[in-house]
Amino acid sequence: MRSIRVETSGATVLLTEAPEPKVKDRQTGEIAKDAQSGEVLMRLGVVYIDGGESSLLQVTVPESGVTEGLALGSPVTLIGLIARPWETVFNGQQRHGIAFRAEAIAPAAISVGAGA
Repeated sequence: MRSIRVETSGATVLLTEAPEPKVKDRQTGEIAKDAQSGEVLMRLGVVYIDGGESSLLQVTVPESGVTEGLALGSPVTLIGLIARPWETVFNGQQRHGIAFRAEAIAPAAISVGAGA
């Protein structure tokens, strides 16, 4: 399916859930890995605020893209964020959604306004 690049430069993104390994199979506890590199994938939660609206997003990031210094509730930068629509049939019911993936997450540089 098509991937859609998400423009984040005008948005505020706050970390709401610390990165943890993404589970591929809940029954076996198998951890998800990138299909190409074999690298462990991490799952984290953010609130994405743009244009007066906010959304809670679950984002997948490769383990090497998780930068030190992340703190819950603090502004972060999602580098190379993409959205990918998905759909599947599970137990006879069709399900669909949007998966978010970023190349990396880092603490956001906080700019200080003039005269501050």
